Amino acid sequence: MAVTSLKPLISDFVFGDCCYARQAPLGTFYRKTQFKASAPKMASAKAEINQNSVRSKTIDSHLHIWASPQEAADKYPYFPGQNPTLPGHLDFLLQCMEEASVDGALIVQPINHKFDHSLVTSVLKKHPTKFVGCCLANPAEDGTGVKQLEDLILQDGYQAVRFNPYLWPSGQQMTNEVGKAMFSRAGTLGVPVGFMCMKGLNLHISEIKELCTEFPSTVVLLDHLAFCKPPTNDEEKLAFSELLKLSRFPQVYVKFSALFRVSRMSFPYQDLVPLLAEVVSSFGANRVMWGSDFPFVVPECGYKGAKEAASLTASQACLSSSEVEWIMGKTLMQLFKGQWLP
Repeated sequence: MAVTSLKPLISDFVFGDCCYARQAPLGTFYRKTQFKASAPKMASAKAEINQNSVRSKTIDSHLHIWASPQEAADKYPYFPGQNPTLPGHLDFLLQCMEEASVDGALIVQPINHKFDHSLVTSVLKKHPTKFVGCCLANPAEDGTGVKQLEDLILQDGYQAVRFNPYLWPSGQQMTNEVGKAMFSRAGTLGVPVGFMCMKGLNLHISEIKELCTEFPSTVVLLDHLAFCKPPTNDEEKLAFSELLKLSRFPQVYVKFSALFRVSRMSFPYQDLVPLLAEVVSSFGANRVMWGSDFPFVVPECGYKGAKEAASLTASQACLSSSEVEWIMGKTLMQLFKGQWLP
């Protein structure tokens, strides 16, 4: 089918009193019909709502940390040529999380330290109930990355791994022998694989589909909406269509993260409202998770602003309070059971 024949994926939407057009969940009508319930029942329902709100946690599915200049000089050197251009040390992160009332996070190994995971490992050991680690896969042709992956998971406690396709040897894909070995091993160990499609989902969609088909037990996390921006042409519409079609693989999850990277607008990134609605409609809120992309988000809208933008976008997309809870924390808590207690 020609690209030009694609139907529009993003419907028109209006801000204000009307939010993004989306069929009301069945529970919406049910809740309205129960409005005249007895006072005891209403009190009980209110108590349940309050209890649920107390239990609800906000978990950041995507952030990075790296050494301060002093830490880099003393113990955790940067990879040559990868000196960071903004602060991303642990104390700064903890301060931002406290101010934004974010309870935990998945730390993704930064390129600034490349395959030296010693800094992130030290943070995971220091804060075992606050952070989960996502290591960086080493696709070296000699296959040593498979053993490195096993050690990081089994010895250092990492619970996810990132595939950066641009680290693969020139001319090779993530579906080569080493890539499949790491992807398969991750599934065996119960560790999700995150894909960073920074140069466009269209470049990597065939690899992702092949890996998901061959290894259905390996959970997949698509970073930053798979880098799909609000479509402005047929090629971008096709990419977003391919993202939605990945929902047929039950192991695929989507990170609604780094909103500033995928939006064409400034804070609060309201052009992402229809994208979020479409993604939730296809995947379900229990397969979507918010992420900040700290510290890169700080100069864009602030860490607290990243959380607020996600909440506002969800509100404008007419998501239910339950769906918002899934996106803002429950999805990640379900993936990493027992890590962040309710």
